[in-house]
Amino acid sequence: MFSGSLVAVITPMRHDGTIDLAAWSRLVDFHASNGTSCLVVGGTTGESATLTDAELDELTRLAVQHAGGRLAVVAGAGTSSTAATVARVARLSQLGVEGLLVVTPAYVRPTQEGLYRHFEAVAAASRAPLILYNVPSRTAVDLLPVTVARLAKLPRIVAIKEAVDSMERVRELVRLAPPGFTILSGDDATAREAVAQGARGVVSVTANVAPRQVADMIAAALGGDLRRAAELDSRLASLHQALFKEPNPIPVKWAAMKMGLAPAGIRLPLTALEPEHEAPLRRAMMAAGIAVD
Repeated sequence: MFSGSLVAVITPMRHDGTIDLAAWSRLVDFHASNGTSCLVVGGTTGESATLTDAELDELTRLAVQHAGGRLAVVAGAGTSSTAATVARVARLSQLGVEGLLVVTPAYVRPTQEGLYRHFEAVAAASRAPLILYNVPSRTAVDLLPVTVARLAKLPRIVAIKEAVDSMERVRELVRLAPPGFTILSGDDATAREAVAQGARGVVSVTANVAPRQVADMIAAALGGDLRRAAELDSRLASLHQALFKEPNPIPVKWAAMKMGLAPAGIRLPLTALEPEHEAPLRRAMMAAGIAVD
């Protein structure tokens, strides 16, 4: 159901932290016109930790409405509480989304059985397909492949965003998951390799500013043209690195601002990109063929 370049889209904010809805509509158009297959709203890159439920609902509704079927829309729905996640999933799944992205509960460090029961309860509450989201570097808990395989047997759990840069992990997921279950890379720098190992695409930060380049690279990899995919990815390599010199989404919001895609606003506790990282990021953008003011 989900494949290609899925963008973990930024939430455009003004300097005072309010959301710029006009810029939001422009971002939807930008991605629909540049090969992105799916807009992932309110994920880590969208500053999910600072969005209110009302803001997430509004962003999701507007994305679905403005996309008009030109690209899929997935909303981020995970929290550290099972009850809160169940309530959020029940609400968001009625907004016309193609799917919901549900991250593992952060900070509380549940066991594998706790993770299974958490996602089991969430899936039962959803009307939309669910994408599991494993990002242990942020959550301090790792959803192991054997648990993913158990969860993949449940109705509505159809995919995982695996933000671990290990190809052994990707191969294990491919081996254990049932037919039809989709593995998506959550790591731009290794996404091409992950597709070569059986992943079906990437949930990308880089695609915020280089959507066509990422889409073309993933399409080449999915088509088996690994030489072409490697060539395209080589032009993005420095950008993949530069966008994580400070915690995401700090660098990508600066880059989007320089492209005129969105204002420079970001919410505390995140702060603006440190000046020392601006020139290297600018050079990486230019190397990827991105015009910068």
